Amino acid sequence: MKAAFKYIYGPVPSWRLGSSLGIDLLSQKGKICNFDCIYCQLGKTRKHTVERKTYVPAEEVIREFKNLPRIKVDYVTFSGRGEPTLAKNLGESIKMVKLIRKEPIAVITNSSLLRMDEIRKELALADFVIVKLDAYSQESLVKMNRPSEEIEFSSILKGIKEFRESYLGRLALQIMFIQENKEEINEYTYLFNYIKPDEVQVNTPLRHCNIKPLSGKEVFKIKDHFILAGKGINIVSVYDDRAFKNVISVSKADTLIRRGKVK
Repeated sequence: MKAAFKYIYGPVPSWRLGSSLGIDLLSQKGKICNFDCIYCQLGKTRKHTVERKTYVPAEEVIREFKNLPRIKVDYVTFSGRGEPTLAKNLGESIKMVKLIRKEPIAVITNSSLLRMDEIRKELALADFVIVKLDAYSQESLVKMNRPSEEIEFSSILKGIKEFRESYLGRLALQIMFIQENKEEINEYTYLFNYIKPDEVQVNTPLRHCNIKPLSGKEVFKIKDHFILAGKGINIVSVYDDRAFKNVISVSKADTLIRRGKVK
Protein backbone atom coordinates (compact mmCIF):
# COMPACT_ATOMS: atom_id res chain seq x y z
CA MET A 1 0.00 0.00 0.00
CA LYS A 2 1.27 3.46 -0.94
CA ALA A 3 2.28 5.73 1.93
CA ALA A 4 0.37 8.92 2.70
CA PHE A 5 3.29 11.33 2.53
CA LYS A 6 2.18 14.97 2.66
CA TYR A 7 5.37 16.81 1.72
CA ILE A 8 7.45 14.25 -0.17
CA TYR A 9 6.27 12.87 -3.50
CA GLY A 10 7.54 10.53 -6.18
CA PRO A 11 10.02 9.47 -7.28
CA VAL A 12 8.90 10.50 -10.75
CA PRO A 13 10.73 10.05 -14.07
CA SER A 14 11.90 13.53 -15.02
CA TRP A 15 13.19 14.49 -18.47
CA ARG A 16 15.44 17.04 -16.75
CA LEU A 17 16.59 15.11 -13.69
CA GLY A 18 16.17 11.39 -14.26
CA SER A 19 14.61 9.82 -11.17
CA SER A 20 13.44 12.73 -9.01
CA LEU A 21 12.11 12.62 -5.44
CA GLY A 22 10.12 15.80 -4.85
CA ILE A 23 9.80 17.99 -1.77
CA ASP A 24 6.88 20.39 -1.46
CA LEU A 25 7.54 23.08 1.17
CA LEU A 26 4.26 24.79 0.26
CA SER A 27 2.04 21.97 1.59
CA GLN A 28 -1.21 20.79 0.03
CA LYS A 29 -3.34 23.89 0.55
CA GLY A 30 -3.69 24.86 -3.09
CA LYS A 31 -1.11 26.57 -5.27
CA ILE A 32 1.08 29.21 -3.61
CA CYS A 33 2.75 31.33 -6.24
CA ASN A 34 3.59 34.82 -7.48
CA PHE A 35 3.01 33.78 -11.10
CA ASP A 36 -0.14 32.58 -12.85
CA CYS A 37 1.46 31.05 -15.95
CA ILE A 38 -0.97 30.47 -18.78
CA TYR A 39 0.26 26.88 -19.18
CA CYS A 40 0.44 25.85 -15.51
CA GLN A 41 -0.66 22.23 -14.95
CA LEU A 42 -1.64 23.09 -11.37
CA GLY A 43 -4.42 25.39 -12.52
CA LYS A 44 -5.08 29.05 -11.83
CA THR A 45 -3.32 30.97 -9.07
CA ARG A 46 -6.23 32.13 -6.92
CA LYS A 47 -4.15 34.48 -4.81
CA HIS A 48 -0.78 35.89 -5.77
CA THR A 49 1.72 36.32 -2.97
CA VAL A 50 5.28 37.61 -2.73
CA GLU A 51 5.48 37.05 1.04
CA ARG A 52 7.94 34.45 2.24
CA LYS A 53 6.54 32.27 5.01
CA THR A 54 7.23 28.92 6.63
CA TYR A 55 4.39 26.80 5.32
CA VAL A 56 5.84 23.41 6.27
CA PRO A 57 8.29 22.95 9.17
CA ALA A 58 11.56 21.43 7.97
CA GLU A 59 11.29 18.91 10.81
CA GLU A 60 8.09 17.53 9.25
CA VAL A 61 9.88 16.97 5.94
CA ILE A 62 12.74 15.18 7.70
CA ARG A 63 10.25 13.02 9.62
CA GLU A 64 8.78 11.86 6.32
CA PHE A 65 12.25 11.13 4.93
CA LYS A 66 12.92 8.90 7.90
CA ASN A 67 9.77 6.92 7.07
CA LEU A 68 10.74 6.40 3.43
CA PRO A 69 11.48 2.88 2.23
CA ARG A 70 14.99 2.36 0.93
CA ILE A 71 15.06 3.97 -2.50
CA LYS A 72 17.80 5.46 -4.65
CA VAL A 73 17.10 8.45 -6.84
CA ASP A 74 19.14 10.75 -9.08
CA TYR A 75 17.99 13.98 -7.42
CA VAL A 76 16.05 15.21 -4.43
CA THR A 77 14.13 18.13 -5.88
CA PHE A 78 12.49 21.14 -4.25
CA SER A 79 9.51 22.07 -6.43
CA GLY A 80 5.89 21.39 -5.45
CA ARG A 81 2.64 23.33 -5.71
CA GLY A 82 3.93 26.78 -6.56
CA GLU A 83 7.18 28.72 -6.24
CA PRO A 84 9.54 27.00 -3.77
CA THR A 85 11.50 30.16 -2.92
CA LEU A 86 8.36 31.50 -1.21
CA ALA A 87 9.14 29.00 1.55
CA LYS A 88 11.12 30.98 4.09
CA ASN A 89 12.85 27.82 5.32
CA LEU A 90 14.10 26.66 1.91
CA GLY A 91 17.77 27.08 2.85
CA GLU A 92 17.29 25.41 6.22
CA SER A 93 15.48 22.50 4.57
CA ILE A 94 18.22 21.99 1.97
CA LYS A 95 20.83 21.82 4.75
CA MET A 96 18.78 19.32 6.75
CA VAL A 97 18.10 17.05 3.77
CA LYS A 98 21.80 17.03 2.92
CA LEU A 99 22.53 15.63 6.36
CA ILE A 100 20.43 12.53 5.74
CA ARG A 101 20.56 11.98 1.95
CA LYS A 102 23.53 11.46 -0.36
CA GLU A 103 21.79 12.41 -3.61
CA PRO A 104 22.38 15.86 -5.12
CA ILE A 105 19.78 18.55 -4.41
CA ALA A 106 17.94 20.33 -7.22
CA VAL A 107 15.65 23.36 -7.03
CA ILE A 108 13.25 24.40 -9.80
CA THR A 109 12.38 28.10 -9.53
CA ASN A 110 10.48 30.66 -11.59
CA SER A 111 13.37 33.11 -10.91
CA SER A 112 11.05 35.84 -9.64
CA LEU A 113 12.83 36.34 -6.29
CA LEU A 114 16.44 35.94 -7.41
CA ARG A 115 16.82 39.70 -7.04
CA MET A 116 17.01 39.08 -3.28
CA ASP A 117 20.39 38.34 -1.69
CA GLU A 118 18.89 35.89 0.79
CA ILE A 119 17.28 33.85 -1.99
CA ARG A 120 20.54 33.61 -3.93
CA LYS A 121 22.37 32.48 -0.78
CA GLU A 122 19.79 29.77 -0.10
CA LEU A 123 19.77 28.51 -3.69
CA ALA A 124 23.57 28.41 -3.62
CA LEU A 125 23.24 25.48 -1.18
CA ALA A 126 21.73 23.33 -3.95
CA ASP A 127 23.79 21.31 -6.42
CA PHE A 128 21.59 22.02 -9.45
CA VAL A 129 19.32 25.04 -9.89
CA ILE A 130 16.88 25.25 -12.79
CA VAL A 131 15.79 28.84 -13.41
CA LYS A 132 12.78 29.55 -15.57
CA LEU A 133 12.83 32.39 -18.08
CA ASP A 134 9.85 32.20 -20.43
CA ALA A 135 9.88 35.94 -21.11
CA TYR A 136 12.24 38.26 -22.98
CA SER A 137 10.55 41.56 -22.05
CA GLN A 138 8.09 42.99 -19.54
CA GLU A 139 5.28 42.62 -22.06
CA SER A 140 6.03 38.95 -22.69
CA LEU A 141 6.38 38.32 -18.93
CA VAL A 142 2.87 39.67 -18.33
CA LYS A 143 1.49 37.68 -21.25
CA MET A 144 3.15 34.34 -20.45
CA ASN A 145 3.57 34.31 -16.68
CA ARG A 146 1.02 36.86 -15.38
CA PRO A 147 3.15 37.78 -12.34
CA SER A 148 2.35 39.73 -9.19
CA GLU A 149 2.43 43.47 -9.84
CA GLU A 150 5.69 43.90 -7.91
CA ILE A 151 7.64 41.62 -10.25
CA GLU A 152 9.45 43.09 -13.24
CA PHE A 153 11.32 41.38 -16.05
CA SER A 154 14.42 43.56 -15.58
CA SER A 155 14.78 42.48 -11.94
CA ILE A 156 14.35 38.81 -12.86
CA LEU A 157 17.08 39.02 -15.48
CA LYS A 158 19.39 40.94 -13.15
CA GLY A 159 18.82 38.38 -10.38
CA ILE A 160 19.59 35.41 -12.65
CA LYS A 161 22.75 37.08 -13.92
CA GLU A 162 23.98 37.88 -10.40
CA PHE A 163 23.26 34.34 -9.30
CA ARG A 164 25.13 32.91 -12.30
CA GLU A 165 28.21 34.96 -11.46
CA SER A 166 28.45 33.67 -7.87
CA TYR A 167 26.94 30.17 -8.04
CA LEU A 168 29.40 27.27 -7.90
CA GLY A 169 26.87 24.55 -8.81
CA ARG A 170 25.20 23.62 -12.08
CA LEU A 171 22.74 26.12 -13.55
CA ALA A 172 20.10 25.36 -16.17
CA LEU A 173 17.91 27.85 -18.00
CA GLN A 174 14.44 26.46 -18.73
CA ILE A 175 12.29 28.12 -21.40
CA MET A 176 8.69 27.17 -22.11
CA PHE A 177 7.87 27.53 -25.80
CA ILE A 178 4.32 27.77 -27.13
CA GLN A 179 2.77 29.30 -30.24
CA GLU A 180 2.94 32.81 -28.77
CA ASN A 181 6.72 32.91 -28.37
CA LYS A 182 8.20 30.30 -30.71
CA GLU A 183 9.14 32.91 -33.32
CA GLU A 184 11.14 34.97 -30.82
CA ILE A 185 14.07 32.57 -30.73
CA ASN A 186 16.63 35.32 -31.40
CA GLU A 187 15.48 37.17 -28.27
CA TYR A 188 16.06 34.04 -26.19
CA THR A 189 19.41 33.37 -27.83
CA TYR A 190 20.57 36.81 -26.74
CA LEU A 191 19.47 36.15 -23.14
CA PHE A 192 21.04 32.71 -23.16
CA ASN A 193 24.39 34.13 -24.27
CA TYR A 194 24.10 36.91 -21.69
CA ILE A 195 23.37 34.55 -18.78
CA LYS A 196 25.75 31.75 -19.88
CA PRO A 197 24.08 28.82 -18.09
CA ASP A 198 25.53 25.32 -18.04
CA GLU A 199 22.44 23.96 -19.76
CA VAL A 200 19.36 25.12 -21.67
CA GLN A 201 16.12 23.14 -21.33
CA VAL A 202 13.67 23.59 -24.21
CA ASN A 203 10.20 22.86 -22.89
CA THR A 204 6.61 22.85 -24.14
CA PRO A 205 3.51 22.03 -22.03
CA LEU A 206 2.93 18.27 -22.39
CA ARG A 207 1.02 17.94 -19.11
CA HIS A 208 -2.68 18.69 -18.99
CA CYS A 209 -3.48 22.40 -19.42
CA ASN A 210 -5.37 24.73 -21.77
CA ILE A 211 -2.35 25.56 -23.93
CA LYS A 212 -1.50 23.46 -26.98
CA PRO A 213 2.09 22.18 -26.98
CA LEU A 214 4.47 22.60 -29.88
CA SER A 215 5.18 19.55 -31.98
CA GLY A 216 8.39 17.59 -31.71
CA LYS A 217 9.49 19.03 -35.05
CA GLU A 218 9.00 22.60 -33.80
CA VAL A 219 10.82 21.94 -30.53
CA PHE A 220 13.77 20.24 -32.25
CA LYS A 221 14.08 23.21 -34.59
CA ILE A 222 14.37 25.51 -31.55
CA LYS A 223 16.83 23.12 -29.92
CA ASP A 224 19.01 23.08 -33.05
CA HIS A 225 19.06 26.87 -33.04
CA PHE A 226 20.36 26.87 -29.46
CA ILE A 227 22.94 24.19 -30.29
CA LEU A 228 24.35 26.37 -33.07
CA ALA A 229 24.49 29.37 -30.76
CA GLY A 230 25.52 27.46 -27.65
CA LYS A 231 29.24 26.91 -28.20
CA GLY A 232 29.30 23.56 -26.43
CA ILE A 233 26.66 24.29 -23.77
CA ASN A 234 24.36 21.32 -23.11
CA ILE A 235 20.94 21.69 -24.79
CA VAL A 236 18.10 19.31 -23.94
CA SER A 237 14.41 19.19 -24.82
CA VAL A 238 11.26 17.65 -23.42
CA TYR A 239 10.97 15.52 -26.59
CA ASP A 240 14.45 13.98 -26.36
CA ASP A 241 14.59 10.19 -26.19
CA ARG A 242 15.54 8.94 -22.74
CA ALA A 243 15.92 5.46 -21.36
CA PHE A 244 14.27 5.93 -17.97
CA LYS A 245 15.08 3.40 -15.31
CA ASN A 246 12.20 1.61 -13.62
CA VAL A 247 10.94 4.43 -11.38
CA ILE A 248 8.47 3.22 -8.76
CA SER A 249 6.69 5.92 -6.79
CA VAL A 250 6.15 5.66 -3.06
CA SER A 251 3.36 8.25 -3.26
CA LYS A 252 -0.32 7.68 -3.73
CA ALA A 253 -1.67 8.52 -7.18
CA ASP A 254 -3.74 11.49 -5.95
CA THR A 255 -0.61 12.99 -4.34
CA LEU A 256 1.11 13.07 -7.73
CA ILE A 257 -2.00 14.42 -9.45
CA ARG A 258 -2.24 17.32 -6.98
CA ARG A 259 1.29 18.31 -7.91
CA GLY A 260 0.72 18.02 -11.65
CA LYS A 261 3.11 15.08 -12.05
CA VAL A 262 0.67 12.86 -13.92
CA LYS A 263 -2.21 13.54 -16.28
